[in-house]
Amino acid sequence: MFKNYIKTAFRSLKKNKGFTIINVFGLALGLCVCMLIVFYVVDEVGYDAFNTKADRIYRVNNDIKFGGNTNSYAVAPPPLAQTFVNDFPEVEQAVRFRDRGGFKVRKGDENVQEPNVLYADPQIFDVFTLPMLHGDPNTALKNPRSVVINETTAKKYFNTDDAVGKSLTLNDSLFYKVTGVIKDIPKQSHFTADFFICMTDLPESKEDAWLSNNFNTYILLKKGSDVNRLSAKFPAMVSKYVGGQLQAAVHMSYEQLEKGGNYFRVSLTPLRDIHLTSNRVAELRGNGNIQYVYIFSAIAIFILLIACVNFMNLSTARSSNRAREVGVRKVLGSPRKYLIAQFLSESVIVTFIATVIAIVGAWLLLPYFNQMADKQLAFTASTIPWLLPALLVTTLVIGCLAGSYPAFFLSAFQPVDVLKGKLSSGFKGGFLRSFLVVFQFSISIFLIIGTLVIYHQLKFIQNKDLGFNRDQVMVINNVDVLGNQAKVLKEELSQLPGVVSTTMTGYVPTSGWRNSSTFFQDATRDTKTALSTQVWDIDEDYIGTMGMKVVQGRNFSKAFKADSSSLMINEAAAKRLGVKNPINKELYYSLDNMAQKFKVFRIVGVVKDFNFNSLRENITPVVFFLNENRGSLALRLKATNTTALIAQVKAKWRSVSPNQQLNYTFMDEDFERSYRTEQRMGGIFVAFTSMAIIIACLGLFGLAAYAAEQRTKEIGIRKVLGANVSVIVAMLSKDFIKLVIIAILLASPLAWLAGRYWLQGFAYRDGIKWWIVASAGAGAMGIAFITISFQSIKAAVANPVKSLKSE
Repeated sequence: MFKNYIKTAFRSLKKNKGFTIINVFGLALGLCVCMLIVFYVVDEVGYDAFNTKADRIYRVNNDIKFGGNTNSYAVAPPPLAQTFVNDFPEVEQAVRFRDRGGFKVRKGDENVQEPNVLYADPQIFDVFTLPMLHGDPNTALKNPRSVVINETTAKKYFNTDDAVGKSLTLNDSLFYKVTGVIKDIPKQSHFTADFFICMTDLPESKEDAWLSNNFNTYILLKKGSDVNRLSAKFPAMVSKYVGGQLQAAVHMSYEQLEKGGNYFRVSLTPLRDIHLTSNRVAELRGNGNIQYVYIFSAIAIFILLIACVNFMNLSTARSSNRAREVGVRKVLGSPRKYLIAQFLSESVIVTFIATVIAIVGAWLLLPYFNQMADKQLAFTASTIPWLLPALLVTTLVIGCLAGSYPAFFLSAFQPVDVLKGKLSSGFKGGFLRSFLVVFQFSISIFLIIGTLVIYHQLKFIQNKDLGFNRDQVMVINNVDVLGNQAKVLKEELSQLPGVVSTTMTGYVPTSGWRNSSTFFQDATRDTKTALSTQVWDIDEDYIGTMGMKVVQGRNFSKAFKADSSSLMINEAAAKRLGVKNPINKELYYSLDNMAQKFKVFRIVGVVKDFNFNSLRENITPVVFFLNENRGSLALRLKATNTTALIAQVKAKWRSVSPNQQLNYTFMDEDFERSYRTEQRMGGIFVAFTSMAIIIACLGLFGLAAYAAEQRTKEIGIRKVLGANVSVIVAMLSKDFIKLVIIAILLASPLAWLAGRYWLQGFAYRDGIKWWIVASAGAGAMGIAFITISFQSIKAAVANPVKSLKSE
């Protein structure tokens, strides 16, 4: 019996080649998109899963409201890790990381800049699963001047992974002994490092500074510990340790601080949640976004639904053609269950063929998808155990669901009505088909509007006045490796004809290097008027080179020796101070982490607000010191022959330091990189939206073909009576166009609400313009009309003699 189902199903599918091809291709495209999205989602939710103790590892967070600012940090005070181990029996172990930027490492006669360097406590191997190939994880980072490197780094510097006992020279003067070689950290990790340096070598790691936050801290809970009960103890811990130093710094207890609306709060984030849910200050790596996982998962489901809807639509539309077949089968005694099995068999066969094509399509498209999504997804041996069963189940489920309505609908026909021709109603009267067409195009229009909203916001970001000029600015990184020669390089580069100006600082608006502190308006250190702010070291040339504007007072100048005790602030800081004219106002600044030593500075200028954070965040206060900082060297270039000028810069660099690598970027590229995630998501949206439209149009194409086929004789008669092509095209198109208009009316408000919700993640946004919705609607109408018109015109220009000769 089953063999007969298969044979009959193939005959039916072969007989209706056009509809079969549309169904197979539509389902294959939908399944292909789903497969790509599943790979993306599995990769995103799989971060940090390689840690065997991942379910017991938590990162410690610090939320601080003070001095008018509220900040959420992924870092904590130096003594917090050991305090957790000492004070809370639930905590089995704790470990800290400290990111101090990159190091230059000697390789032969050359110094190689290595950016992925972390200081780490010895307990790192007790908490995280970092398999050690060579060395003892129990002692690897216990002694000063010890470093653990990964397998790739060992081969890079020593041509072997067995590098234990060998030496590395860091920053020309620091000699480190390799005490361990670990496997490369998996890509699916929220932190990555090629070098782990012994934390003992960092003096600040030993400080009892509870008001300083610089260490990424993780705790490992004992089995069976209740994380909620542990978290409930944190307020008392903060009051005990932070409170004492707070009293010394600002002369008030922690309870008094909280009464003033300020707070220091410690919280925990599960390790597996960091990548998708955490976006705090001082993250060890750029994280993902759980919203995109939800969005793409929904898109996968919607596209698959569109493909299934095509199958149901075309199958029910063809019902009248197969009605006589059903009637004859029933007259000959075929039970309804056999008819249902027959039609479901056809559906499963179509789905199986589509699945095979989808697998091949996903394999071919995966490299392009990786490029768009910045992933390294691949079909590997590890994916087969879960992928094949999932595809098998998906094939059966989709095959049964997509074919369920046609199967039960067709098998319910009464033989008497069928054989009398009462069920050949054709296209008209198909409420379900109309509903499904509206559903398909509603999803397509929703995706079109979503794509346009993303691209409009990205264009707004690119064109917004940021308060500084990012164009034609070359940033040379890690200038500190030059030592005192950094000033020499700055002066020599300033003399190049193509260089407008130069500035040396570690703080540029598009970099991730930040530093925050607190100023007080008087010697009483009143927290009500405290100013929590960014603190940047700059030179006299900074404001001009960055294209910023001084709106009050003056810029730093070499002509004023007292500027070493002067400050400049931005407008946000001036607003926080609450004075109309802050020029010459004094601010008290702490010179140590314990807030025991203060120095008085005088404000000499106010800089127009500029966006140094993402446009997702509001501009916060910034204070500028006139101080030497060799973090980087920024050059404003003339917009002529940039390539030749870069060659001159490289030559100057080599003349000053022939053994150091030159590492540079351009500020506009750094800015674009900040929004690379949105750009990637926009590209993926375009691709998925295009596929959704193609699938929807395939169904519409099939329905239009069927409608034209059903009305062939009517068209012939109308043409004989004088109807022209345009009248017939309009007659065949109007029913479909009405459905698309309904879809536009339904999808537009929902898309507007979803777009508005997404835009709320940006502090600076342009909103959703009316033309975005109008363009999406017009585009959908145009696409639908072109799809329908192909079949309508084909039917309208056909010779009426052929359709009427049998009458």
